[in-house]
Amino acid sequence: MSEVFEGYERQYCELSANLSRKCHSAGLLAAGEQKKQQVSELKEGLDDADVLIRKMDLEARSLQPSVKAMLLAKLREYKSDLNNLKREVKKLTSGNSSQAAHEELLESGMADTQAVSVNQRERLAMSTERLNQSSDRIKESRRTMLETEDLGVSILEDLHQQRETLLHSHKKLHGVDDAIDKSKKVLSAMSRRMTRNKWIVCSIIGALILAIILILYFKISHH
Repeated sequence: MSEVFEGYERQYCELSANLSRKCHSAGLLAAGEQKKQQVSELKEGLDDADVLIRKMDLEARSLQPSVKAMLLAKLREYKSDLNNLKREVKKLTSGNSSQAAHEELLESGMADTQAVSVNQRERLAMSTERLNQSSDRIKESRRTMLETEDLGVSILEDLHQQRETLLHSHKKLHGVDDAIDKSKKVLSAMSRRMTRNKWIVCSIIGALILAIILILYFKISHH
């Protein structure tokens, strides 16, 4: 989650709690200068809260989609809380000036408003906790995804190395095949030469035998 958003969020929660307490205190005051002063301070506080809401909105929209959706959901809760505070302040400024209406506001209206505000705070706290848990799960999922991605890259690198090894082995085998073919050709040529030489030797031996027979024949016939 964005640290900038968290900073604005802390400021808003503190300001919202302070404005809620001031609304309750102003509601207990009778019409007069003191109440006007309280209402004026409340309006200034609401303006500051509006500024923080706008800053959180701009910061949330500048983040990644997964985080952006989570923060905008949280921001809707804060906007609803701020609208409730504005309605409470509006009630303070537009109330009936009669004492009876003022007492009724003190006894019933303000009590209901305070109860609603407390319930709203509780819902905001629960929503914040759920969103924080969702943020933690998103971070864990992202970490797991990055680890899986690293593992996939490592596997692809191993497969690439194995492929290179296989291609190298294939080239070696191809070289061995070429050497065998060359050896076979040399052996065939040697075999042919041996066969040719064998016939030449046999021819020479045959010619010598024939010459010896002729010599012996002439010698015998002259005697």
